[in-house]
Amino acid sequence: MGELHPKLRCHLPAEWSPQAATLLTWPHEHGDWGADLPNVEATFLRLAEHVSRHQWVVIACWDENHAHHVKVLLRGNGVHLDRVRLFQIPSNDSWARDHGPITVRCDGNSNLLDFRFNGWGGKFAASLDDLVNARLQKAGAFGRTPLHRVDLVLEGGSIETDGCGTLLTTASCLLSPTRNPSLSRQAIEKVLKRCFGTPNICWLQHGALAGDDTDGHIDMLSRFCDQTTIAYVSCDVPDDEHYSGLCRMADELRALRNTDGQPFRLVSLPWPAPKYNESGQRLPLSYANFVIVNHAVLVPSYDDPADEVAQARLAACFPGREIIAIPSLALIRHSGGLHCVTM
Repeated sequence: MGELHPKLRCHLPAEWSPQAATLLTWPHEHGDWGADLPNVEATFLRLAEHVSRHQWVVIACWDENHAHHVKVLLRGNGVHLDRVRLFQIPSNDSWARDHGPITVRCDGNSNLLDFRFNGWGGKFAASLDDLVNARLQKAGAFGRTPLHRVDLVLEGGSIETDGCGTLLTTASCLLSPTRNPSLSRQAIEKVLKRCFGTPNICWLQHGALAGDDTDGHIDMLSRFCDQTTIAYVSCDVPDDEHYSGLCRMADELRALRNTDGQPFRLVSLPWPAPKYNESGQRLPLSYANFVIVNHAVLVPSYDDPADEVAQARLAACFPGREIIAIPSLALIRHSGGLHCVTM
């Protein structure tokens, strides 16, 4: 595994581009799931079932016994095992969007970028997660696709692209002093432009969700649905603590322009009723945390009337793709969602 060659011209594809596989890092008893582990595994089974209908699923398991356990679960729940590959790769946790490799196209060929992962700014243990990609490559999970280490702390959930040169992110996350304290905004932009080929980098200053311990990942707030459309979280309850910040975020989105100087079409996603964990902390429910796979979109559901509204609005954003609701309360109780556990 070497560094990305400086002469390579790289391009970050949009998530709706054709995909070969989705990476899952399967939850295990060595992580932080506690008593929620069976419910979380049930969510992962639904994900594996639906993703395997459309593409390969690569699964990182803790060890040989864990891999056997996962295989038995998959076989008993209708998962297409002929599209699943299991690897024995230990991990701290299961948020593959943030520790998994980011695919770019460089001079027409696929390359994988392995950014440094430090547990969302040192909040959680991450030494094993930071080695997952290198160990997967050594185990043959990526075939001949090269993996390049990038000396920048970056989580996959912190960036969004339209596939045409625009990258959307949040200042609260990428400029957090606990990630890359020695780098200025300009220095970070230089790395992003080199690695992703995105000259148009757009920074949101507003919109954080209570209970989100990522410092404001963009995949909980605003997502590209196609080259011209952004779906975003909106709050229509004036006395809610999120109302002001999300209104300001909407204003920022309206002011954005693509590489041709054109505004984006904005689609607001509904605001579900608040839910809280056992400690009374509000959970960061977000319909923006959907997952795009070949021919389908997997949408989180929270046992809320707004679920159907979100599915209908996203169906209009993704004509021709099946909209599949995945119950996600087990994940959101641990401050993440569907997009967060998939790469």
